[in-house]
Amino acid sequence: MKTANILLSALALPAFLLGSCTTNPDSPGLEFMPDMYRSHAVEAYVDYGMDPYHFTEETAAAQRNTSSARKPVEGTIAYRGEDVLERALSMPYPFENTPEGYEEAGLDWHSPLKDQTAAAEAGEALYTTMCTQCHGEKGKGDGKISQNGHIVGIPDYSVKLVDLPDGKMYHTIKYGKGLMGSHASQLNPRQRWEIIAYINVLQGGDDVAEDNDENTH
Repeated sequence: MKTANILLSALALPAFLLGSCTTNPDSPGLEFMPDMYRSHAVEAYVDYGMDPYHFTEETAAAQRNTSSARKPVEGTIAYRGEDVLERALSMPYPFENTPEGYEEAGLDWHSPLKDQTAAAEAGEALYTTMCTQCHGEKGKGDGKISQNGHIVGIPDYSVKLVDLPDGKMYHTIKYGKGLMGSHASQLNPRQRWEIIAYINVLQGGDDVAEDNDENTH
């Protein structure tokens, strides 16, 4: 019996050594309990409950390719507390990116900002950063891009666009229109309304500073 055990051990050792050999120079060979020293790569929102060392690799891969996070219910709005303005600004935009949606917005979408003077003052800085390149400092359509000849025919806010409703401006900022691209990713809803408040001033041919000077007399 002792001789048989020795013989079995003698045969098992070469088999073990041969099993650990590989033709791949980058392979570490046979690894025992690799999960003890080789950590798993973890991705967000993925369930790693299926361990390939206890289940098949196919089962583990299928589970890892299935997101465990669920999308919010359609129409869900993140809670904004009891602040009425914040709740109004977080409401979903109801108009489609269509000519019909553009016209509807002009009739039914209005600014929730009550203090339009403060909004215009904040909007002036945003307008200077985001809009003057095309529309010009006074909204005359004479920004640097227009002066360079890259885009021509940008309308004047105090002439051609003097009666443009706020809702249509918001729709254009969100979706873009004509040569103007969408600015939805650059400007949140409050900032869009602040810029529109400043454009309202430009539609009258003035700027915020001039309005404030007049109000002090």
